[in-house]
Amino acid sequence: MTAELVISGGRLVAPTDAVEPVDLVVEDGRIAGILPAGEGPAARRRLDASDAWVMPGFVDIQVHFRTPGGTESEDIASGAAGAAMGGVTACVMMPNTIPPIDSPDMVHDVLAMAAGAPCDVRTSACVTAGRAGERLADIGAMYAAGVRVFTDDGDCVADDALMEAALAATVELRGGVISQHAEDPAMVSGGVINEGPVAERLGVRGRPAEAEISVVHRDIELARRTGGRYHVLHLSTAAAMELVAQAKRDGVQVTAEVTPQHLVLTEDDVERLGTTGKMNPPLRLADDVGALRRGIIDGALDAVATDHAPHHPSLKDCSLVDAAPGMIGVETMAAVVWSELVATGQMTPQRFVEVVSAAPARIAGIDGHGRPVAAGSPANIAVFDPAEAWTVRVDALQSRSLNSPWAGQALTGRVRHTVLSGSPVVVDSQLA
Repeated sequence: MTAELVISGGRLVAPTDAVEPVDLVVEDGRIAGILPAGEGPAARRRLDASDAWVMPGFVDIQVHFRTPGGTESEDIASGAAGAAMGGVTACVMMPNTIPPIDSPDMVHDVLAMAAGAPCDVRTSACVTAGRAGERLADIGAMYAAGVRVFTDDGDCVADDALMEAALAATVELRGGVISQHAEDPAMVSGGVINEGPVAERLGVRGRPAEAEISVVHRDIELARRTGGRYHVLHLSTAAAMELVAQAKRDGVQVTAEVTPQHLVLTEDDVERLGTTGKMNPPLRLADDVGALRRGIIDGALDAVATDHAPHHPSLKDCSLVDAAPGMIGVETMAAVVWSELVATGQMTPQRFVEVVSAAPARIAGIDGHGRPVAAGSPANIAVFDPAEAWTVRVDALQSRSLNSPWAGQALTGRVRHTVLSGSPVVVDSQLA
């Protein structure tokens, strides 16, 4: 017998501590068998996984690939290429495009453009028509078109009645979830970075933590009342995280994600990074970073998502006030989290897989991804070398944009191979 693909000599991230190397046999897009290393059959294609972890492919449930309307900054091809290089086998695009993704026709159009990409690209859709915050979009019709995540990301659904109606709609839509950019628009109007000493020093208006806390509190109460599913996008404050943790204990259907940058960087880094350090919600305080790290390790937070937000250099090469908010990160997500939390002994490889793969796939209803590496599972796989040291070179990343906060950063751990539906899309850290 000659197999289609054998991934040889890697270690599986499993619930037990057994780390004996294995050969993974892949046929017809699925894992056909797992054998002791060296016992795999002959294969038409063989990938070396020695000294590496074999994991389910990573899942990023908040990316901006700027299609349609912003392809000078990114398009699906460049975004998906970066995702694949970062071991991401599935991702969810945000709908704050031009025009917004707020109808079944728009959903079908962007998914058609994503066909054949080296990553399973899904899309979210708007909660309100045109992201205008005035009336609900046709959530049911877009659900029927395949959407599971609904959000006005970039804008908060501020109207109580609209948010309540949206959450109530998810009760009848199995797997549907309302994802919220949780910043009260009235409280952050004109705000540039975190409200605090750095904003004062730079002479710009701040975005207060209370803007996030108040929206998360309101939305949790609406989710409690309706029984709907609620997800907090890019949560950034310790206090909002505590609200989420308590709501979970109360049985409310709530989840929350955190970005790599909010797990590492603080408002002080804005002075070093300049406009690259501007994002919404803003980089916060060291106390918030410490709390969020504890939360992603102990389960108060559910998932890591990048909020990959590419911007053409012209949109960042201006004043801090005028610069577009956002950072790129889909290609570097796994390496940053591994370097900061796993390589330092704070997070186990098992928890790493949960927060960058299994949990985001569950939250966004992405079947076939985030599944344990086991016989019969779809072969969506990341082979991750935990010891490879490398330095981020922005001009070597796949994104069309350069606004990475990790430029020049030395990282430990890198994706060696990425396999999508049984086909290698990254081999030896190069696009296949």
